[in-house]
Amino acid sequence: MSLSVAEKTKQYVLGTYARAPFVLDHGEGMVIYDEAGNRYLDFASGISVNALGQCDADITAVAQAQMSKLGHTSNLYYSAPQADLAEVLCQTSFADKVYLANSGTEAVEAAIKFARKVAYTRYGPGQKTGIVAFTGAFHGRTMGSLAMTPREKYQKAFRPLLPDVAIAPFNDVDAIAEFVTDATCAVFVEPVQGEGGINPASTEFLQTLRETCDRVGALLVFDEIQCGMGRTGTLWAYEQIGVVPDMLTAAKALGSGLPIGAVLMTDAVAGVMGVGDHGSTFAGGPVICRVAEATVKRISDPAMLAHVQEMGELLVERLKELNSPHVVEVRGRGLMVGVEFDMDVTPLIQAGYQHGLILINAGPNVLRLLPPLVVEPEHIDALIDGLTAILAELPEGTAA
Repeated sequence: MSLSVAEKTKQYVLGTYARAPFVLDHGEGMVIYDEAGNRYLDFASGISVNALGQCDADITAVAQAQMSKLGHTSNLYYSAPQADLAEVLCQTSFADKVYLANSGTEAVEAAIKFARKVAYTRYGPGQKTGIVAFTGAFHGRTMGSLAMTPREKYQKAFRPLLPDVAIAPFNDVDAIAEFVTDATCAVFVEPVQGEGGINPASTEFLQTLRETCDRVGALLVFDEIQCGMGRTGTLWAYEQIGVVPDMLTAAKALGSGLPIGAVLMTDAVAGVMGVGDHGSTFAGGPVICRVAEATVKRISDPAMLAHVQEMGELLVERLKELNSPHVVEVRGRGLMVGVEFDMDVTPLIQAGYQHGLILINAGPNVLRLLPPLVVEPEHIDALIDGLTAILAELPEGTAA
């Protein structure tokens, strides 16, 4: 007797995720189907990955064409796709150079190494090794990035973590001087926190971080793995703030579903790195680079970004119309929106499946809405109808 997909997964795949009770099979754009034929509107986009939706025809064609020409080279050789992607990333950002990785957490790890090398080069060994991150942050699950992700449930079994990491209060301007000191080599911050509950950093907070980093000789690193690539209504979230970092980490939507990470940096950072200081066998391969190049070009189109801004405003407006005493706040930027409730949102996510909605959380009581950037008003209408029905079905007396 053959095993079902769920049974086979439970038997052979390490169980590090709690999975939904169905098997996804195929999709197109905003719509995704399970193997039983049930239809869902995708308001998670694979955790901010499928920015152009499922099975975009142009992206699929780019991947197929490159795979039929050259699949893998390693970084011992030049390849046009890698050079072209790096060029378009630099042309659409503050960056002078790009380092390519395979994931977001790898990009963060690389940025940690680059920051340490800058400090080593400028100040000598052991003189300036401190790293500052913030409450509510999520930078990844590898050992360096985990040290900057201050959640006890993620960290407790894996200590000791990377040393010299301090966690400062997010959005607290007055606390910056206490944590960012002459011993600090880098500050890592998300312009909009994702996993932490969809919390935008204030302009004053980021401006003060920039000024303090300049004063003490530390690098400012923006983690735009989730909030970058058009998600907030500009290609990069920092563009709305007017604060330019020394490095920026990107991933998720950059690859349209294929794994990639990147560190964007100034020449001042890149200039300290030499051959052999870092590397990766798979990073920057021809197929993913062609896909990422096409993705950046699509998302950076002014019409696309205007659409994101328009749909983001509509989404927030409609969410604020939800007539429920359980809604505490609606917040976010562009199509990165969080709805805070006075209760655990797990029942809402589970009920969403029955109403044809794919929803995810950001912490226990925040519903995180990250639809593909191609979302249209009728999709938002369907979301609001579904959420209205779900909230109406809550048992009387449901509370936090």
